[in-house]
Amino acid sequence: MHIQDIFAQDATTFSFEFFPPKTDEASEELFRNIAALQTLKPSFVSVTYGAGGSTRERTHDLIIRIQKETNLTAVSHLTCVCHSLEEMTSILDRYAASGIENILALGGDPPKNLENFDRTKDAFQYADGLVKFIRSRTNVKDRRGFGVGVAGFPEGHPGCPNRIKEMDHLKQKVDAGADYICTQLFFENRDFYDFRERCHLAGIRVPIVVGIMPVTSKSGMIRMADLALGARIPAKLLRAVGRCEDDSAVTRVGISWATEQCADLLHNGVRGIHFYTLNKSDATRQIYENLGVKDSAALRAG
Repeated sequence: MHIQDIFAQDATTFSFEFFPPKTDEASEELFRNIAALQTLKPSFVSVTYGAGGSTRERTHDLIIRIQKETNLTAVSHLTCVCHSLEEMTSILDRYAASGIENILALGGDPPKNLENFDRTKDAFQYADGLVKFIRSRTNVKDRRGFGVGVAGFPEGHPGCPNRIKEMDHLKQKVDAGADYICTQLFFENRDFYDFRERCHLAGIRVPIVVGIMPVTSKSGMIRMADLALGARIPAKLLRAVGRCEDDSAVTRVGISWATEQCADLLHNGVRGIHFYTLNKSDATRQIYENLGVKDSAALRAG
């Protein structure tokens, strides 16, 4: 389903994000987990993208398999780095031929194994250029072309310390044709509410979907800060995790924190919640149960 139709249908969207594993065996296990999430009836699922890395083809294969073998709407990530115009065209043509309707357009970071990578060789230096190009591709089954999402950063973009200019850059991506914004993960809802208000002041009117990632281990919490490029871990959460004797207890704390976040976000009219699953569904399922619903269709109806 086209993302525009999803937002027209669902007052609040609920979605999950996965990353492509590096082995065939892990890929099969992940696909089984993704297929099992059909019972939660998410609005869509997305798969991350390692441009220039070993997972690039696995992203393509996984997205197309989700499209063909499940009833889920698949959104593929696509980054500017490590791509010529010909490669971008080939990727989008393949998705169009496979029935993929939605892309999350990202600037991206060069793969760690490519030192001193020359970005001038890339077709697009910034995500707004990629958004424009995706929107120009009309060879999909829907006359509107691909649905396009872009990233937002409630705690601030790591590459732009000037928060005023940051909103200008986000507005450029939206004006280039983005249908919605999906935020980086955060742990303090007040950061999102401030971000949402600044988007409104900047004239940004597209839906904003929030990114939520429950803490499930002490080591994982540290990796989250790395993945989110400096995500702030509130002292209250650090204190709660510090009291835990093992990761089982940490998981319970993390699920409780994420549940409270989601309940507050729903109460304050959030447009969508996007769960960063780290390829595990247990924590997400528990959050759903804590919210008192069986599937996202019930949440949408509520």
